[in-house]
Amino acid sequence: METYMRSTTLAIVMGLLASTAAHADVTVYSAGPGALIKNLAKGFTAKTGIKANIFQATTGKVMARLEAEAANPVADVVVSAAWGTATDFAAKGLLLSYESPNAKTVPDFLKMDGAVAQGVAGICIAWNSKSGTPKPSDWSDLAKPAYKDLVTLPDPAASGGTFTLVEAFAANGMNDVLQGLKDNGAIVAGANKAALNPVLQGAKATVFAAVDYITMGAAAKGESVEVIFPKSGTVVAPRPIMILKSSQNQDDAKKFIDYVLSDEGQNEVAKVHLMPSRTDIKVDRPLIGDLKLLSNDGAPARADVLAGFKKIFN
Repeated sequence: METYMRSTTLAIVMGLLASTAAHADVTVYSAGPGALIKNLAKGFTAKTGIKANIFQATTGKVMARLEAEAANPVADVVVSAAWGTATDFAAKGLLLSYESPNAKTVPDFLKMDGAVAQGVAGICIAWNSKSGTPKPSDWSDLAKPAYKDLVTLPDPAASGGTFTLVEAFAANGMNDVLQGLKDNGAIVAGANKAALNPVLQGAKATVFAAVDYITMGAAAKGESVEVIFPKSGTVVAPRPIMILKSSQNQDDAKKFIDYVLSDEGQNEVAKVHLMPSRTDIKVDRPLIGDLKLLSNDGAPARADVLAGFKKIFN
């Protein structure tokens, strides 16, 4: 009888431990938009019963936190605003190899071993139509006298999208455009929203290297701001979502990836004006195929790109 009781008690304890492990929290570090990751976490928990703990910040702050926690990793899943994060992490052996069954309609260039695009942003000019300036059609327009001291741009060290554009400029010998902006009084304003806010308020006329979904969101709220995709070309910034190899909750982390790429998850992506990574999700906005794209092939390393930018804007 005593042996039976011991075995029964042990079975109950083991069952409780297994149940707890099966419902361990997933910790997700995400570089904006805040509303998206909060809604994805809420939907994921409702669907699976697994809680998602969220840290949402700029790309720079997410990377800084990951670096600070390198000796004792906390994050299971990371969402970055720059695809280069995924290639860098993969090269360092930091990513868990996983391909979600929901990634079948994600184009090959938006996925790699260990990472897949959550969604895609386009980099654009954000122009205040009430600013009294002519409507620009290309990056170089913003170096003209009509825009003297009226241009802001995000810092590529803080904005993954801006970094991707500056990287493409370096790869294509277009740093003269950046020099022209500097000479015309353009101001590096911090992260994406810090660059856009003065334009929405009318203090500045336009953002160089604005993020399209943020600008579209402002326009949808009635702000007098337009998205312009420059005729000489732009870049898109796939937002990689990745499971870190150091994760202690890999099975649940995989479920989170699956949810983000589900119909429900991808429609949440579309609600914030991002391009869904799945091609079978329909949205009313320009998609990758509608844009002229600049290549990033042959670009310098990230540190060299940032150093070149800093040398111009000091």
